[in-house]
Amino acid sequence: MRATIIHGPGDIRVENAPEPKITAATDAVIRTVATCVCGSDLWSYRGINPVTEPQPIGHEYVGIVEEVGNDVSTVRPGQFVIGSFIASDNTCPNCLAGYQTNCLHRDFPNGCQAEYIRIPLADGTLVAIPEQPAEELIPSLLALSDVMGTGWYAAKAAAVQPGSTAVVVGDGAVGLSGVIAAKELGAERIIAMSRHESRQKLALEFGATDIVTERGEEGIARVRELTNGVGADSVLECVGTQQSMQQALQSTRPGGSVGFVGMPHDVQIDGQELFFSHVGLRGGPAPVRAYLPDLIERVFSGRINPGKVFDLTLSLDEVAEGYKAMDERRAIKALLRP
Repeated sequence: MRATIIHGPGDIRVENAPEPKITAATDAVIRTVATCVCGSDLWSYRGINPVTEPQPIGHEYVGIVEEVGNDVSTVRPGQFVIGSFIASDNTCPNCLAGYQTNCLHRDFPNGCQAEYIRIPLADGTLVAIPEQPAEELIPSLLALSDVMGTGWYAAKAAAVQPGSTAVVVGDGAVGLSGVIAAKELGAERIIAMSRHESRQKLALEFGATDIVTERGEEGIARVRELTNGVGADSVLECVGTQQSMQQALQSTRPGGSVGFVGMPHDVQIDGQELFFSHVGLRGGPAPVRAYLPDLIERVFSGRINPGKVFDLTLSLDEVAEGYKAMDERRAIKALLRP
């Protein structure tokens, strides 16, 4: 089969690789219908996460079940499925508490930018769609496997409530999904922080009421100006840098909450500053599996259309261009068709 392999910074190749096989009775093998490049993949592409040897890459997927192990009972060959970027059994105490990405038996599907993928813990990870979805729904369903679920978790972790004010730090696919989530959870005012016109337009379409183009101290000051000097009830941190975290914490009112889902890189938090701010802080890898049934229903009912974050569609053979376009911020998110 064809699979995407990262060899080092800036070096993405499509190569022949062995087709995955069932290796455990709880596995499923899926033929990918669509996959994509994630903003977190760019950490490796840019050399920030070291790549010491060629390795498969990609963790977002929708597809058709080809084969299942003997212990798999909730999905069957021929079904269209969506799964989380982290595999979980969905039965352990952590899963039952709603934190499937911290499953006691979690596994990490990798190499999803390929024609076929093996998903461990299939019963707890995959959700089947009753029938083959319409073509126009596939981008939105694909978004649920990571970015929409991650944006949703950011809003939940930030305790977005009906009538509240929310700030979204980050205008990538996760941040834009966070705007959708904040609106769906009832935020009355949604301030999106973005410097890019195309992303600003999409944020407004998704429900943002205000755009802040400033960053750092100027961005914090602008948010406080918009909130009568107090700060926001909820802030969604969707980047993962020191500046974005500081911006999020200092844009939040006392008693407010920050939900952080950007993978932290060299982020330092001043414990004394956090202590005296009275700001709540919660985050981590989003438990996408917990939200899939609800989000699937919202997509099918037309309430949300997160697939609009895909502004570049390529064949799998063109995956290197997808990485390049996202790295250069010419694209928000690249969808790949195997």
